[in-house]
Amino acid sequence: MPEPVIDILMYHSISAQAGATSIAPDVFAAQMRAIARSGVPVVALDDLVSARAGRTTLPPRAIILTFDDGYTDFAATAWPVIRDLGMPVTVFLPSGHVGGIESWRGHAEPPRPLMDWDTIATLAAEGVDFGGHTVSHPDLTALSQGQRQDEIAQSHAKLSAQLGRPPRHFAPPYGLSDAPIRQQIATLYQSSCGTRLGQANAQSDLFDLPRLEMFYYTDPRRWQAHLAGRGAPYLALRQGLRRARRLVLNPWGLSRK
Repeated sequence: MPEPVIDILMYHSISAQAGATSIAPDVFAAQMRAIARSGVPVVALDDLVSARAGRTTLPPRAIILTFDDGYTDFAATAWPVIRDLGMPVTVFLPSGHVGGIESWRGHAEPPRPLMDWDTIATLAAEGVDFGGHTVSHPDLTALSQGQRQDEIAQSHAKLSAQLGRPPRHFAPPYGLSDAPIRQQIATLYQSSCGTRLGQANAQSDLFDLPRLEMFYYTDPRRWQAHLAGRGAPYLALRQGLRRARRLVLNPWGLSRK
């Protein structure tokens, strides 16, 4: 029996704002409807963790929905579509920015607003799963061990207090982590999603899970081909382009620190 292949989809903002971290509402709705039509089941990150522990079995092919940062357009635009289709979803929150605007490195202009705790509590009661995304949205690899621990633990504590239960899943900002950081994350969380482009499988590190950046799949035919199992050549092309870009930016493989 083949090992399960899991597409963990990565979204940020569902809006008309320009930039790779925004996807237009109509494009997003079409992507979700295509999933529903394809028959590929959407499962939760909890299901992936349970399957790896031998407590449940995943289908041969499945999708997991994730959103980073907690923009207000998730509540206004994305969640109604996801809820009506009966799909589970995880949203990763930078706890220190909740109720404010994005103000971290590389944010959009103008900055996009983030959900407040009341909205988050309402969505949690409706079934949205919320995970950690640090306190201040830093590059964890640029921090000391103690600073990293503060970002990871304080975010976990704040989410636990606000939601009434500890968050189970994490995503490091910018997808940046290393083995020591992943060890710190694992003391509090059950999984961690990065930004490495790829599909998850039975061998994937639960604390360095790859995801599909959905900005690459705004063409409906390309997304439908992927759902139909014909997306390997395009995914390989995008992975190759990413590797080439990394070599151009850091040809000697030097440490970021």
